[in-house]
Amino acid sequence: MKNKYILNVMKIVARIHNSFESKFGIPRQSSLAPAVKSRIVFEKEYRNPDAIRGIEGFSHLWLIWEFSEFKDHKQTLTVRPPRLGGNKRIGIFATRSPLRPNPIGLSSVKLEEVIFDEKAGPILIVSGADLMDGTPIYDIKPYIAYTDSHPEAKGGFTDDHEFKSLEVTLGEGISIPEEIEDDILSLLSLDPRPQYHDDPDRIYGMSYAGYDVRFRVKERVLTVVEIVRGC
Repeated sequence: MKNKYILNVMKIVARIHNSFESKFGIPRQSSLAPAVKSRIVFEKEYRNPDAIRGIEGFSHLWLIWEFSEFKDHKQTLTVRPPRLGGNKRIGIFATRSPLRPNPIGLSSVKLEEVIFDEKAGPILIVSGADLMDGTPIYDIKPYIAYTDSHPEAKGGFTDDHEFKSLEVTLGEGISIPEEIEDDILSLLSLDPRPQYHDDPDRIYGMSYAGYDVRFRVKERVLTVVEIVRGC
């Protein structure tokens, strides 16, 4: 069977729901924004509590999911990782770029809570997800520390380009709604901009939880200049 048909055979077992309304602003890796919570809601076929029996004994989970917003990209064997400033090409299989031959993502998330809804069945509350709202999930597996954790592991080009968070400030008269304040401050500190952008006068916009957040960055300081309710 050709690769392009594989995802038509695999079953979607769940979808994630959160406040990430667009790709811009989503953390580039899982676990970078632990303040952000998401809900994993199972498809009808898998809403039997027996399907997750014992899952509460694990603190973290692996999610295998689809880059559903990158289906029609041009095929390529090399990409420009943001960590390298978008200027140097690296082999696709040496990166976590979404522009893959098969649009499959892998994320490690923390299991915060298991709740039960009368209609939706068991729901997993997780933190640290880097998935857009509505993303289809093909499998959920427990994270097992003694086999999955490798403290001595090398990080390739990422070891030589340490990530540095931004200082986040609010412009005059700007306030962030309390219900999303922790999320917004955490996400903005990760620098949502394309990493090859360095224009201190440019204003960027990020949608989150029904709000449009606009900001500019100068010398590692991000300043929120406007935050308004989206349409």
